[in-house]
Formats: sequence, C-alpha cells, structure tokens
Amino acid sequence: MSRCLVTGAAGFIGSHLCETLLAEGHEVIGVDAFIPYYPRPLKENNLAALKTNARFFFHEEDLRNPVRDELIEGADVIFHLAAMAGLMLSWSDLELYASCNLIATQRMLDAARKHHIPQFIHVSTSSVYGKEATGPENTPLNPFSPYGITKLAAENLCRAYETNFNLPITILRYFSVYGPRQRPDMAYNILIRALAEHTPFKMFGDGGQTRSNTYVADCVQATILSWKQRDKALGQAFNVGGGEIISLNQVIELLQELTGEKAVIEHLPVRPGDQKHTSACIDKARELLGYCPATSVREGLAAQVAWQKKRN
Repeated sequence: MSRCLVTGAAGFIGSHLCETLLAEGHEVIGVDAFIPYYPRPLKENNLAALKTNARFFFHEEDLRNPVRDELIEGADVIFHLAAMAGLMLSWSDLELYASCNLIATQRMLDAARKHHIPQFIHVSTSSVYGKEATGPENTPLNPFSPYGITKLAAENLCRAYETNFNLPITILRYFSVYGPRQRPDMAYNILIRALAEHTPFKMFGDGGQTRSNTYVADCVQATILSWKQRDKALGQAFNVGGGEIISLNQVIELLQELTGEKAVIEHLPVRPGDQKHTSACIDKARELLGYCPATSVREGLAAQVAWQKKRN
C-alpha cells in the first residue's frame, strides 16, 4: 500500500482519481480549498463516498498558504490537480488564476522538495499549446489565454525545481475531459442541461471546432500509469487524450440521439482564447506508459447523460 496525496481531491477529475486509488488499496490524502468557482455542495457530493473509506483522509486547505509538514510527510507520490480551471474568468480575474495556478504550485513544489517526495505529477492542459493543439509534446508552446499562460508558467516552475533541486517531475497535459461529475461550467454539462430543460444552448462559433475528448476513467488511467511507470515517466510531459476527435456539431447530434430531445442553438461569436482544434497525439503515452483509452465518445456521453439525469 502506498500513500498518495491528491490536490483538488473534491473536483471532477480529482474525486475519480481518489476513488480509483482507494479501489487499488492505497491510502489517499485528499486536499481541496473549495474556492467558489462552482457550488460547494457539488464538491461535497463528489467527496461523500470517499469519506466512508477508512483509508481516505481529507483536509480542507488553501495551498496558496505554506503547506503544513504533516500534510505531506510520508507521501510516496503527489498528484497535483488543484488549479483554477475555465477560460473566460481568467480574462477578468488574472490574480485568482495566478495565485491558484502559480503560487499554490510553488508551495507544493517547495514542500515536495523539502520532504524528498519520490514523484511530483503535475497536471497541465492542452491550452499550453495555444489555438491549435494537434501535435506531439515537443510542439512549440504558445498559449493565447490568461488561463493557458498560468498553466504553462506552472509547468516552467516544475522544470525549475527539477533542474535546480532534482525534484522528480512528470507533467500531464489533459485534453477536454468529460464524464460523470463534470463541472457545471463545461460545455457538455451545459448542453445536456439545456436539452433536458428545453432551453437555448449558447454556441460560440459555428460548431466546427473539434476536440480530442478524454473520458474521465481514461484520464485517471493515464494519470495512475504515469506513477506506476515512474522510471519511464520521470522528466517527461505526456498528452492525455481519448483517441477520438469530434466536432461540437457532431456532439450535439449525438446528444440529441441519446436524449431524444432537440437542441435549440443560440449562435454567438467566438470567445477570446477559445481553441479551434485539439487532437491529442498520445503516441508517447502509449509507448512509454502503456496508455490505451478504452471509452468511445458515444459511451462516455451516454454515461454523462445518465449521471446528469440521476442528479436532476
């Protein structure tokens, strides 16, 4: 049994990661600050089942403050998922994004260095690539939103600790994760709600934008593999995608089929910072980690629809 520290444990992906680590028999230290980006009760629901497990220990902590020694000592790995996500708010509240995505990351890196943590797995995003994210991990990084800029800066902080202090680093760049527990501000969650409530769905652009969607269970698989294949993962950055590309228009058609409802579309201009095309090149993760996404977009969306219906 290993001792795993997961930051952002009450969030969408973090709660799934904790659940899987516990199912594998590990001890999990979960940390979340409940920064009011989306309603706290949703995060509390994500934690409810986890808190019934005797090997799960939860701490409400704001990582922008110095990290307490007792929180981190003895950890075999840190999965650093905590971050301020979402694109549009980053244009109007850069201070929040800088503090959550940079200061908090620096605090965690410094604590990991102090306690000689064997591996620091930092979760990043396809947004570090910029408007198009279609190449391998050595593609030039050119983010064009404040959110993407703070996430790239966090990657660079990780590299600075790796170079100066020999901190064992792995970076994961997630591509458009979806599935049960998806944040309410994310497009598929909004679209499924709009279909259920017969309200307009705000489409920014023509719907031709494509995404390399990643079902949450596949995302968790890649994340845990980056720890289990530690010797191959150290010092590396990996794209984490689902292996299937789909446009927003195709998603709308698929969700109409799955729900039996007709979408009402409100067409709006493209938002600043929105990516046009993402297509995760996962060759490196396949080769070094043995990552193999297993969930089709149809299966994944069906699971998310079922979850949202159950919640409502």
